[in-house]
Amino acid sequence: MKLPLQGRTIVVTRPRAQAAVLACLIAAQGGVPVLVPLIEIGPADDAQPLQTAIAQLERYALAIFVSPNAVDFSVPAILAKRAWPLGLAVAGVGPSSVAALAAHGVGSVIAPSERFDSEALLALPELQTGQIAGRQVAIFRGNGGRELLADTLRQRGAEVDYVSCYRRSLPATGVSRLSALWGENALDALTISSSEGLHNLADRLDDADRERLRVTPIFVPHRRIAEAASGLGLRRVILTGAADAGIIAGLCAYNWQQS
Repeated sequence: MKLPLQGRTIVVTRPRAQAAVLACLIAAQGGVPVLVPLIEIGPADDAQPLQTAIAQLERYALAIFVSPNAVDFSVPAILAKRAWPLGLAVAGVGPSSVAALAAHGVGSVIAPSERFDSEALLALPELQTGQIAGRQVAIFRGNGGRELLADTLRQRGAEVDYVSCYRRSLPATGVSRLSALWGENALDALTISSSEGLHNLADRLDDADRERLRVTPIFVPHRRIAEAASGLGLRRVILTGAADAGIIAGLCAYNWQQS
């Protein structure tokens, strides 16, 4: 029986450390995964914010981790110096962050169960004004990012500190691989897991490859990324379910004959 992605070359653009699961899922369905990370992840340029947070962790009522990277670049450093404070609640934006926390022995995580973004986290009862007003919150994240989470919690009366614990940057290589695949008519689709990564890609393409991007099927797991793709003039944007499971389901359900 022919598998849904038989012979299809699918580009996975997640950071390299997070790409393996989706690549394996694509291969299991007969596809050929090609890893082209659009964001590079590394330690923060300045380690002091994390060290300061570790030293005064008891003052916080809630620690929020915005991604698995935020977990992996902070929790081991925390646990290497101290035990997790008993009164410190933990929240994550999605299942990948929850799984990363569990891998480090941190459980009982507050997290949304359907949509996985800041808006869904902010809708949870534990983050409403009556629960969060007057409390101190630490948000562990990379360099920069959306301000919605902190801004909303401050409006609800919380005192919020950012803890930058990792760095996102533009990879030095990768786009040439895409250009070669397009030139060989051997690129069937891209999976895009962040608006930042999408803009990194569009900014580095020449005019010919930018036109090829516009007509290549692009699978994205969040409406915000789909809107960014449409804003760049991409014509074949497929909004999937969340996370790797949603992306692979979308890939398998797609009518490849229309490509």
